[in-house]
Amino acid sequence: MEAWLAYLILGAVAGVLAGLLGIGGGLLIVPVLVWLYVHQGVDAAVITHLAIGTSLATIVPTAIASARAHHAHGAVRWDLVWRLAPGVVFGALAGATLAEFLSSDMLRRVFGVFEIALALYMLIGTRPAPQRPLPGVATLSAGGGVIGLVSSLLGIGGGTLTVPYLVWFNVAVRQAIGTASAVGLPIALAGAAGFMIHGWQAQGLPAWSAGYIHGPALAGIAIASFLTAPIGARLTHRLPVPLVRRLFALLLMGLGVKMLV
Repeated sequence: MEAWLAYLILGAVAGVLAGLLGIGGGLLIVPVLVWLYVHQGVDAAVITHLAIGTSLATIVPTAIASARAHHAHGAVRWDLVWRLAPGVVFGALAGATLAEFLSSDMLRRVFGVFEIALALYMLIGTRPAPQRPLPGVATLSAGGGVIGLVSSLLGIGGGTLTVPYLVWFNVAVRQAIGTASAVGLPIALAGAAGFMIHGWQAQGLPAWSAGYIHGPALAGIAIASFLTAPIGARLTHRLPVPLVRRLFALLLMGLGVKMLV
């Protein structure tokens, strides 16, 4: 019962963040699941892979709910979603395959370094980007490939990379966030499928697991995040997003350090 309550609370918070910042929630879900699995006595050799695969699976309903909410506000550039989709799907499958060649400890450290680097980027900020025209389909798809690979490898929804990538090409921030929410769906579907397939024969998985996807955690997080993602999407149009990003960056810094020690 305690585990279910933890999954529901984690999903609720991740859902709000997904809608608010255009992320899939994985930046929070992965480190918290790693911590929960350690305390549940899950085999250390599969903990990080299990947390990442489960995180990707939970992003599917979150992305759907968040994208619908942003679409209702006219904030999803579907033309960009279709251009990015082929690349992110290929990249997500490649990321799941690459993860299979890394140990659980190595994968955890890669995640921790990425999270700390991202936190510093969010805290320091960047100068406004100059006017840049949108590139062609090939360039967008190639960028999507990189986004999909990194996102799948780390179990995140892609918004962390998609938002700055689109803003770089002069897409409005709120449209970039809404579009990133929609792009998170193909990333999550392809990435979760890859982790399920690669983990199908893995030893030491907890009960009710399908490959590197843990059923109870998936159900609890997905239910809660699906309900709260629209709340975050509405808050995007009411709260000072830059302030929220900086507060979230401090949280990421702490989680990243925890993943390294």
